[in-house]
Amino acid sequence: MRNIPSRRAFLGSTVATSAALGLGDLGFLSTLAPVSAAEAQVDPNFVQLRPEITPIVRLIEETPREKLLEVIAERLRTGLSYRELLAGLLLAGVKNVEPRPSVGHKFHTVLVVNSAHLASISSPPEHRWLPIFWALDYYKSAAQRDVVERGDWTMQRVDESALPAPSEAARAFTEAMDKWDVSAADTAVAALARQTGAMQVYELLFRYGMRDFRSIGHKAIYVANSWRTLQCIGWQHAEPVLRSLTYALLQHEGDNPSQRDAEADRPYRQNVELAKQVRSDWQAGIVEPSATRELLATLRSATPQQASEQVVDLLNRKISPQAVWDALFVAAGELLMRQPAIVALHAVTTTNALHFAYQTSGDQETRLLLMLQNAAFLAMFRDAMGGRGSVKSLSIDDLQPEVPTEQGAGAIEEIFSELNGQPATAASKMLGYLNQSQDASEMMDAARVLIFMKGDNAHDYKFSSAVLEDYYHLSPDWRNTYMASNLFLMRGSQTPDNQLVARARSALKG
Repeated sequence: MRNIPSRRAFLGSTVATSAALGLGDLGFLSTLAPVSAAEAQVDPNFVQLRPEITPIVRLIEETPREKLLEVIAERLRTGLSYRELLAGLLLAGVKNVEPRPSVGHKFHTVLVVNSAHLASISSPPEHRWLPIFWALDYYKSAAQRDVVERGDWTMQRVDESALPAPSEAARAFTEAMDKWDVSAADTAVAALARQTGAMQVYELLFRYGMRDFRSIGHKAIYVANSWRTLQCIGWQHAEPVLRSLTYALLQHEGDNPSQRDAEADRPYRQNVELAKQVRSDWQAGIVEPSATRELLATLRSATPQQASEQVVDLLNRKISPQAVWDALFVAAGELLMRQPAIVALHAVTTTNALHFAYQTSGDQETRLLLMLQNAAFLAMFRDAMGGRGSVKSLSIDDLQPEVPTEQGAGAIEEIFSELNGQPATAASKMLGYLNQSQDASEMMDAARVLIFMKGDNAHDYKFSSAVLEDYYHLSPDWRNTYMASNLFLMRGSQTPDNQLVARARSALKG
């Protein structure tokens, strides 16, 4: 349980946070209302958005980057809600930024919306607008890149004459996706968005998100993040999001993948058959740390097929899926220790996305395949790291706890201060701190504030949101090790500040 009095003592105000980490005052954010839980002319050739959200999207599209924060701040003062702004931000991205040639790069402006949202709702109230302001600014830079790289791509209107009948939409969609037919899949998913319930649609999309390893996991990430953001902004906005997502899932290079045996597609085809060998009551079992270590050892050298086969063997030995997921999470963190760079980062964020789909899906075969695919993907991430520079010979066993010199907030300051120059020492102290305190909430809040203050790219938000969320998805025996292993790509307190906070402060003074 979160230690609320302790958390408030450390982060109960912006001033306390700033003092602990040597950061600037964020109190200016209080000029906006707290984030609650809760007629423009358009080109007829382009996708049509719902009339209530179109003005917000147009405002984001047409306001120059250097003025956008000020304009949005004024609209928030006069009644624009958090949910409306989040919807406008997501829809501006899916409308104007093409998820090609790779479902990454500039398209992170869409992928990061849910990560910014998670950072926002998980933060103290006085900080919650910063992730959204950052995402707004990032959208403008991504939209400009799209103009340069893709000739100002804009999503076109759906071909209404080609929409399948409601009773045929699901069949038409699966046939089109299996054939990698972009046009047929586009009209089919539009029909699904209009006529089918959200869960039924995403049960299909969970399958296609994990189908192949192209774009190093971004397809699975987009499936998970789009579902999560739609849960906040409302299914009424689903159609353009699903069309963008479907287009992204069909990204490939070369000849039609349905007509060849590409390495990126092979694990899924193998795992569909392998899943048939798993006992019917595989969801019941024992959470055994030795089984987690066994799978970890396998993942360090196995082929993708061998990794999946090891998962099947453990499940058939009545090992709990939780023990399997513990290994998958920790293996991703171990890869990051060995090479704190972009490939291992995506091993972490892809595992987060596949686990979210596992938690959300109600189809038992889909859930099983998500585990098998995650194991195969980790082997593929491991192999891909070899082409991206040196890979250290490290394992999580090399991460030994070290008790920080300071205590409480001082220990957190010590850890994040050392992160810039001595990341291995900082990770050991993080492990020692977590083992001793048994409460990660203060450290998590500090990590988020440092992302707000120091982060300068979409991966800062994607990665940190995934790690901080997944901490509680691991068994207690493993979660502290997982957190410490991922510290290597967090932001330290000695990193120079970004310019966002200064810009936001100026905007909100208006």
